[in-house]
Formats: sequence, C-alpha cells, structure tokens
Amino acid sequence: MPITLSRRNWIASALATAVFAAAGRAAKADAPIKIGAFLSITGPAAFLGDPELKTLQLFIDHINAKGGVLGRSLSLVSYDDGGDAAKANGFVKRLIESDGVDVLIGGTTTGTTMAVVPMIERAEIPFISLAGGIVVVEPVKKWVFKTPGSDRFSIARIFDDMKKRGITKLALLTETSGLGQSSKAEATKLVGQYGLTIVADEAYGPKDIDTTAQLTRIRNSNAEAVAVFGFGQGPAIVTKNYAQLGLKQPLYQTHGVAAKEFIALVGSAGEGVRLSSPALIVVDDLPASDPQKAVLVAYRDAYKAKYGEDPATFG
Repeated sequence: MPITLSRRNWIASALATAVFAAAGRAAKADAPIKIGAFLSITGPAAFLGDPELKTLQLFIDHINAKGGVLGRSLSLVSYDDGGDAAKANGFVKRLIESDGVDVLIGGTTTGTTMAVVPMIERAEIPFISLAGGIVVVEPVKKWVFKTPGSDRFSIARIFDDMKKRGITKLALLTETSGLGQSSKAEATKLVGQYGLTIVADEAYGPKDIDTTAQLTRIRNSNAEAVAVFGFGQGPAIVTKNYAQLGLKQPLYQTHGVAAKEFIALVGSAGEGVRLSSPALIVVDDLPASDPQKAVLVAYRDAYKAKYGEDPATFG
C-alpha cells in the first residue's frame, strides 16, 4: 500500500527546509540532500531507535521514488549512539564537520537530544528530534523541531483520568533519564489544575533492576494512585515489583511505554495498568471515521511490506 500523501508531504516539507539551509553552504543544485541520523539502535531505547531508522529509510526510498525534494534525491548517513549522550555528541560532531549533512534527525531519547542541541544551534543546521520531552522545544529554539507528542500532553491525559476517578493524592516514581526528569517537571506544573497533591516522590535509575524499596515507601504513604515516568526496561521492572508487592492503588504509565515490547516484558503484571498512548498501537480498534486511521494503516502496511514486521508505536 502506498504511503499517504499527508505523511509523505510533511516529511518532504521538513526536508525542503534543509535545501534552503544547505544553499547557504554553497551546495550544488543537483547534489543529494544529505540527512544525518543519530539513533539508539542498541541499548535501552533500541525498541524505539531500530524502527525509527527503518521508518526513516522507508520514507527516503519512497520520496526518492517520487522524484525527491525539489528535484534533489535524499541520502542517509546514520550512527548508533546506544542511548549514550557522549556518543551522541561525538556522532553529531562527525555528521556536521566530516559528513557535511544538510539536516539532522534523531535523538531517540530526550537525554541524547538535549546533549547535542547547543552544538546544533551553533552550527545552524535544521534538527528534527524524535524525543518525547517538551524541553526539546521549550523554550523555542530556531533550529530545533520534534515530531512525537510531548510528555506534557501525555501527563495531562493521565491526570484527567485521575480527576474523573476522584483521585486527589498522587505518588511519583521517576526515572533519572531525560524523559523522566522532563515528565516530572511537567507533572509538578500540572497537578494543581487537576486537584492533585503529590504525597510521595521517589526515583529510580535507568539501569536499576529492583524498585521494591521505593514502592514500599509509596505503599506506606497515603497515595491513592502512582504515576511512573520513564521508558524502556525500567517501567517494566516497576510494574512487576508493583504486582509482587500487591499494591492496590491504580498504576499509571506514560506514552514512554506505549509499545508491544512493554506488554511482553510485564506479562500478567501489566493487567490493570493505565497509560496514555499514540493511536498506532490500537489502530485496528479505531473507528473508520477517525482521521488518523487511514494514515496509520497506510504507514503500518508499507512498513510491514518492506520489513516483514509491524512498526513500533514510535517508528
């Protein structure tokens, strides 16, 4: 199935920005637009980075088959930062100074994205981030953009659900990652709007393998619900520990875990977990009248035709 024009044209428009930026660096009119990508193909965010790279190549091939952007084909140079901010910095430096890219795409995580923003702003190269933290684009940065929904919107949906359920006392369990810290900052700003009070505030590291101590302290508080801010394996460990301890309060997760991989990791411990999610993960359940459905089905089918597997939620 062909990719819908709305999605293809959005990407083409974003890349067209790079053409004009490249013109200032004396690029040849018929030279390919060189895209530089730094993604977490391995490491804790691989469930995001691998499908991101595959999606990027899918659209590059599709756009080139349609004649490119403003008559210029697209080429890709990509590196795997493994979710490491220092590696991301090194690769972005290489992409700018050695590879001579016209536009940068990447930053699978908020942490790797924010680590490279100062360098990119100095270089004045258009940068499209794939990270979820609102801090990527606030305050506004001239050369920095992002595609996924932000943690602010995800948390607002979670808090709205809590309000409808009469929950007023909240416990936070936050990952010490870029996304975790950005989400906590947004949650702290929003709680008052939803009649919530934070009565417990705990943290865990991305590489922690047990969170029972933090959850035990939360159990001993008067929290009526628990919100976990993180992505990858950490929230899955929290969910399993939560079930093992027999906690009864509602457990909320953000869009950072809205993936089939999370469901597979937590197994039966995930029963009853509530989370906000983009629509792709439930695309088959959307009504035909939903404006997102046709776009998402076309993308899913094109991805599956090329790679023989379904795309991840944030591909």
